[in-house]
Amino acid sequence: MVPETTVVLINVADGEGTINVTNTDKSVALLYTSLENLPEDQESLLVVTPPVARVEAGEKQLLRFIISSESPITTQRLKRVNIEGIPEKNPESASVIGMTVRQNLPVLITPGDLPLKADPWTLLKWSVNGQTLTVKNDSRYVVRLNQLINVLPAKISLQLPRTYILPGQTDSFKLPTDARLAPDSTVQIYPATTYGYATKPFDAPLSQ
Repeated sequence: MVPETTVVLINVADGEGTINVTNTDKSVALLYTSLENLPEDQESLLVVTPPVARVEAGEKQLLRFIISSESPITTQRLKRVNIEGIPEKNPESASVIGMTVRQNLPVLITPGDLPLKADPWTLLKWSVNGQTLTVKNDSRYVVRLNQLINVLPAKISLQLPRTYILPGQTDSFKLPTDARLAPDSTVQIYPATTYGYATKPFDAPLSQ
C-alpha cells in the first residue's frame, strides 16, 4: 500500500482531510488504518474512515480523516497514522506467507484561522541562563526538525528529545560545565518542511 503523500494535512475549517492509498501489489489486499496520539498530546481529535478496506490490485482507496473534537482547535496539532496492507489469504497457497508493510505518517491539523507559514522554525525562541540552554515554542505552529543542534561558534552539539516541538512546548539542555558562549552565539538547527523534507540549516539567535 502506497500513500499519495508523506503527510496528511487537515484544515479544521474543512472539517476533514483525505488521502489516496494505492495497492501496488499484484493481488487484492486488506488496508488497515489506525490513528496514534503523541506521548505529549493524548487527546483524540480525529476519526478515520474506513478503518478497514478491501483494495483490489492496482486500485486506490480514499481515506477520510474527520475532525471529531468537541472543543475548538486553536493551535496546530500533530498526530500519526498507521497504514498497513495485509495480503488476502489464498486457500490454494496455504504454505505461502504474505508480507505485510506498515507505514507511519504524520497528520498535521491546522486551525482554520491560522495562515500557512513555510518557516515556522524561525518563531522558536532560544535562550541561555548559566549552563542551561532553553528552546520555547510559544507560536501556534508545530515545528519539525532534525534532533541535532549546534551552538555556534562554540561548536557544541546537542540532541533534541524528539523530531518536533509542539506549540507551547519547552525543552532545556545542560551545556558542558566549561562552556563559554560568545555574545553573538547562535543555535544552528536543521528544519524539515511540512512534508518532512530537510531544508537548509537555520541559525537562530540566542538570547543571553
